[in-house]
Amino acid sequence: MALIGYARVSTVGQDLDYQLDRLRSVGCEKIFSSKHSGKADANKKQLSELLSYVREGDTVIVTKLDRLGRSLSQVLGTIELLAGKGIYLKAIDQNLDTSDDSPIAKAMVQLLGMFSELERNFIITRTQEGKAASGNYGGRPTKLDKTSREEVVTKFSAGLSKSQLAKEYGVSRATIMRIIKG
Repeated sequence: MALIGYARVSTVGQDLDYQLDRLRSVGCEKIFSSKHSGKADANKKQLSELLSYVREGDTVIVTKLDRLGRSLSQVLGTIELLAGKGIYLKAIDQNLDTSDDSPIAKAMVQLLGMFSELERNFIITRTQEGKAASGNYGGRPTKLDKTSREEVVTKFSAGLSKSQLAKEYGVSRATIMRIIKG
């Protein structure tokens, strides 16, 4: 009957330390952690390693329920997998413990999962609205503005070579070719 921790952050820029400290403070003997986007295979790999490691009677501990997945179906699927193996789950911040097999406890798991997904969807919506309002959708800024790109096309049509244009505008030939192809 071991306490096994699982910590996950969504981006490399986020910090795992808070989760790791919390998991250690409740006595986790081993902690699996992942520091990648939820779409990354590394998350699946760490969760898969955790699921392979835990044994019947163990308890998997997370700081929050949403650490187990990016959607309600993923979270509930993981909880079902754990339950099917006779493994309990505790979410520290949400005071959730699946070792309590009562109908109320089961309903709480589903409600908390649903609220976690709702919160995540709100964050995504706000992020998308912010990007639309600012016009900044990420990515590297273009080296040449619209006027310069139009000049490149005009000068190329007038006979200047891609290499000459690349040198004149301080960009690579590949950039010039992309501008010309439009």
